[in-house]
Amino acid sequence: MNVAPFYEGWRQFNDRLVEAIGPLSAEELAWAPAPRMWPIWALAAHIANTRVYWLCSVLGEPGVETTPFTDPSGEGWEDDLSRPRQADELVRALRSSWSILDACLQRWTPEMLRVEFRRKRDDLVQLHTRQSILIRLLTHDASHTGEISQLLGSHGRGGIDLWSGLSRVLPATT
Repeated sequence: MNVAPFYEGWRQFNDRLVEAIGPLSAEELAWAPAPRMWPIWALAAHIANTRVYWLCSVLGEPGVETTPFTDPSGEGWEDDLSRPRQADELVRALRSSWSILDACLQRWTPEMLRVEFRRKRDDLVQLHTRQSILIRLLTHDASHTGEISQLLGSHGRGGIDLWSGLSRVLPATT
């Protein structure tokens, strides 16, 4: 048994984000909450790059070559704000990083979630489990998608509804 059923709905989060990013113009992708804060394009790039960093660079999962993020240090597009990215680039990054994540969910078993991995940062070694990294990525995706949704909403575009379709809706009975 794999762990995918335990994370059902996460794919919808990614799909809704892709649907929201895909039609945005360069001007819309440049919307930011304040000067010196990340614009929409950088937030979306950061979501995708963070998945690749943790899954491929930290856990050693395959697929990095299918993404635009091949620097094992985790440096991503969002680290160079002088080169804004276009919607098609962001959609590709989100889809390719999701493919890696989905492959992990399909392959990993519940027992594999407890295995620890070492991450060296400066003079410290951090121990992370697959489970802790999945929770990190899920909450990271949701947090930054929420930021993007608020930016879209504050400019009169509809927000990103992550939850519709995840539950059944029945008529109320009296």
